[in-house]
Amino acid sequence: MTFRLVNEGWHEEFTEAFYDDASELRIICPFIKAGALQSLLDHRPKNVQVITRFNLGDIAAGVSDIAALRKLLDVSARVRGVQNLHAKLYLFGRKRAIITSCNLTKAALEKNRELGIVTSDNATFEKCLDYFDKLWSAASDDLQLSQVDDWDKTVTEFWLEGGRPQGKGGLGDYGADTAIVDAPPVQVPITVSDAPQAFVKFLGSSDNRLPLSASTIDEVVRAGCHWTVCYPTNRRPRSVQDGAIIFIGRLTRDPNDIRVLGRAIGMAYREERDDATQADIDRRPWRARRSRYIRVHHAEFVDGTMENGVSLGELMNALGADSFASTQRNATRGEGNTEPGSAYLRQPQVELSAEGLSCLSQRLQAAFDVHGKVSLESIEDLDWPDSLIISSIES
Repeated sequence: MTFRLVNEGWHEEFTEAFYDDASELRIICPFIKAGALQSLLDHRPKNVQVITRFNLGDIAAGVSDIAALRKLLDVSARVRGVQNLHAKLYLFGRKRAIITSCNLTKAALEKNRELGIVTSDNATFEKCLDYFDKLWSAASDDLQLSQVDDWDKTVTEFWLEGGRPQGKGGLGDYGADTAIVDAPPVQVPITVSDAPQAFVKFLGSSDNRLPLSASTIDEVVRAGCHWTVCYPTNRRPRSVQDGAIIFIGRLTRDPNDIRVLGRAIGMAYREERDDATQADIDRRPWRARRSRYIRVHHAEFVDGTMENGVSLGELMNALGADSFASTQRNATRGEGNTEPGSAYLRQPQVELSAEGLSCLSQRLQAAFDVHGKVSLESIEDLDWPDSLIISSIES
């Protein structure tokens, strides 16, 4: 092999490259997620050097994560940051180079249409190595664990405050300025492939269903679901993990249904921090009865009305028992309830199966494509939690 053009099977390409030479691994990659990184580290490369971005706005947006940086430091990798990095280059030992559009994320490795070149040509490898070494020398100092801890606190507080659309730019970029010009900013969609769980959280009740003509943004204002979804005071939502995808569904009428109007990224419940304050209750008195929170960030909603949302009833008809995690388990065991229509009755939420997550994600994305999203400016203008209260609780 000298050169090969590759547009799929990136996991297999990386595995084959490690079999060829796992003595060293050098990576240039803007966006790195922990799950995809682990698939490389499982091959136990002996010496690892990584050039990536240290832009906390990227981490806050979910396209990179703190856990990936921790994993690298755990294996004694040397990590440096460069501002506005776009290149993706993977060098294996002294034998193989991969030049690709593929970031180190599950979406890039498994779903996206990524194109690249795999080569063992010695002259090409040496030119790639020279590029890496020059960028390495121009990059910032080696990453330290204390920096990662500080960044983790900064990003976590940003998420606790709801991930305000205009806020992530002020979180800081700690990479070296090497005069690389950044691309124009875009609204980054929520990535579902790395999520540990997915739920549909229900808003409203059977006696106050909304008509399909009701405005999406009016319901967001009423519920405050751009930064939190609420649970009954006597039910702490301890089953939700950090990073879970929370689809936000509203009970509707004529016909009775649940319309999924948006989604967000959830944070695990913590007592006191995630209980309604008196200020919250004064703003929305019904929260006295629903005072337990799952805080969410990076919420995005279908523009227009409830009718523009995704029908959960249609999804259940299409998938049957495979809609939800519980009904799918019961169907596999051959016992228990397998009817999705009764699985969520009197429940504040329902956990989706992998098939349910995939189907709902596709249908919601189609709704976004047709109807658009509630603008970031409109979401920015909504009420947000008090960061001073959050800071005092976290400390």
